[in-house]
Amino acid sequence: MFDWFFHIISWLLIIPGCVFLVAGAYGLVRMPDLYTRLHAASMTDTGATILLVTGMSIQAVFIFGSWAAFIKLMLILVFTLFTTPTASHALAKTALMGGLIPTDHDGDPLFDSMEDVERLSDPEHE
Repeated sequence: MFDWFFHIISWLLIIPGCVFLVAGAYGLVRMPDLYTRLHAASMTDTGATILLVTGMSIQAVFIFGSWAAFIKLMLILVFTLFTTPTASHALAKTALMGGLIPTDHDGDPLFDSMEDVERLSDPEHE
């Protein structure tokens, strides 16, 4: 009886999720360096995952009546929300420790030397 309502609500979540994914792909192509590309990809992936999984969960429960699909979607959401930020952080820190110094919008390095980078990543640094 209310299937049309759940279709509309779910698609109002799924469509922006797809837009987030396209924006992230565009950011990967257009951004100038690794750090901005990484930011574009990780932020849009997280937002898109939340929107897409929420929309698909509404369809799974209220339209198809599948609680098993709902549980699987929630597991995908939880794993994605934990792994995407962790992987992005690890990749950025590895790039920084490997000598890839971030630059500002003019292309000038943000750090004067690798010693500044090492001092920043030192656990005893205050």
